[in-house]
Amino acid sequence: LRRPSLLPFSSSAAAAGLVVGSFGGDHSYDEGRRLQPPHLRASRSPPRASRLRCRVVLSPARARHIAEQLAEGPGGHKGDGCVGGGDEGEGLPLENWHEREDSPLALAQAYETREKLMATHSELAEDGAIEIIIIKTTGDKILNQPLADIGGKGLFTKEIDEALLDGKIDIAVHSMKDVPTYFPDRIILPCNLPREDVRDAFICLTKSSLSELPPGSVVGSASLRRQSQLLHRYPSLKVVNFRGNVQTRLKKLREGEVHATLLALAGLKRLNMTENVTSILSTEEMLPAIAQGAIGIACRRDDGKMVNFIASLSHEETRLAVACERAFLTKLDGSCRTPIAGYAYKDEEGYCVFRGLVASPDGTRVLETSRRGLYSLDDMVSMGEDAGNELLATAGPDFFNW
Repeated sequence: LRRPSLLPFSSSAAAAGLVVGSFGGDHSYDEGRRLQPPHLRASRSPPRASRLRCRVVLSPARARHIAEQLAEGPGGHKGDGCVGGGDEGEGLPLENWHEREDSPLALAQAYETREKLMATHSELAEDGAIEIIIIKTTGDKILNQPLADIGGKGLFTKEIDEALLDGKIDIAVHSMKDVPTYFPDRIILPCNLPREDVRDAFICLTKSSLSELPPGSVVGSASLRRQSQLLHRYPSLKVVNFRGNVQTRLKKLREGEVHATLLALAGLKRLNMTENVTSILSTEEMLPAIAQGAIGIACRRDDGKMVNFIASLSHEETRLAVACERAFLTKLDGSCRTPIAGYAYKDEEGYCVFRGLVASPDGTRVLETSRRGLYSLDDMVSMGEDAGNELLATAGPDFFNW
C-alpha cells in the first residue's frame, strides 16, 4: 500500500529496506509476489541509490481505522472507494472491503507504525522510505470455524514469520494477543507500542447491559475467554461462535443473528467506531485477554538496523506488562482452546498488580489469582510465572484437556 508518488519497491542492493506488511486484504503478498493496486502497477521507475527503503508488515490488530476512512472518504464523504488516508487521496481501491477479515485494522496499525518511525527517524521521513505490504494469513482466510479447531493463534503469524525470515519484509506489526508464546529462532520482538484500552465493550441494540438480557438471549463471540466468563456470570444466556471483522459482526447484529456481542474496545477506538458501544465492561466483570490492546513489532534477530529502528519506539510500561502476562500464559501452555485471561498494570503507588484467570469453556469452573510486586522486568516475569504455576496446581492435570 503506497501513495502513487512513492517509488516502487526494488530488490536493488542499493536500496536497504524496512517493509511494513499486513494481515488480510485482497492486495496480498503471496508466494513472493507483491500485488499492487492497479493505479500503481504502470510505473516501474527505479529508486535512487541513496534512498533508504523501509518495508513494514502488519498483523490483524489495527487496520479497521482505515476501513472507516475507506467507507467515508476525504472529509467524511461516503463513496470515496479507497482505503487509506490523508489529504492526498492515497489509498487502495475499496471493492469488497467488507470481505477482508481484519485488513482495515491491520492497515491502521501499519500506518501508525509508519508515522511513528517517520517522526522518530529523519531518514525514514523521505518519500518512499517506508512501504506497506499486505499479507493474508490462514487465520484471516478461514472464518467459518472456531480458531481452536483450525490451529489456534499461530494461524495469524505463520505467513508473516515466513515472509520475515525469507527477507520479503523487514519488520512485522502484530496484535500481541494473536502472537504465540514462542518465536522462530531468528525472530525477535523488541518493541511494544503504547497500550490501548484493555477493556471489552458490550454492544446491543435493545439492552444497555449484560445484566438486562433476558434468559435465552444469544450473544455472539468467537473468544473462549469471553464465552466462559460470560456463562459463569450469566448461565442463562446462550453463546454462539461469531467470527469476522468488526463491520461484519455489527452487520450480523443488526440483522438479528444475535441479540448482543462483545468486542475489544481497543479495536473500536482504533477504528473510530466507539459510537457503536452500548457499555464498557470493567476488568472485574470481564478480565482481558493476555496482551489485549498491545501492539508488538518484530524483526530478524540479525538485522541490527531494524532492531534499532523499532526498539526506539518501544513503550517500557507496556513492554513489561506484556512480558508479565505472557509469562503467565507460557506457564499455562495456553492456546485458543483454553479460556485464559490476564492483566498486569501499574497501580497508584507504582507497583505492578497482576490478575490471572483460567476457566472451563462452559464457565462452570473459574480459577483466579493475583499478585503485586515491583514494576521491573524480572519481578513481573516471576509474578506471571508464579501465578501460572499456582493455577496449574489448583486446576489439576485434567483441567486443560478440553
